[in-house]
Amino acid sequence: MATPRQGTTLFSALLILVGLAVIVQLWLVTASMEALLAHQYDPLVPLAVASLILFGVNVFLLRLVFLFDRQM
Repeated sequence: MATPRQGTTLFSALLILVGLAVIVQLWLVTASMEALLAHQYDPLVPLAVASLILFGVNVFLLRLVFLFDRQM
């Protein structure tokens, strides 16, 4: 990082992306529970795949946050 201010901005942006990914993942869980309770089994597999992809993205972003925090 060139300046601490740039580091703070990057750190904040990463945390916002993590928060957004968690919110979308909660929305996917809600949608899958509604489909399950309505006995509609077709959307469950795509919702689970999307949730797993978001989980991977979230793990990657959290790893970046921890690595960035360790460097600072």
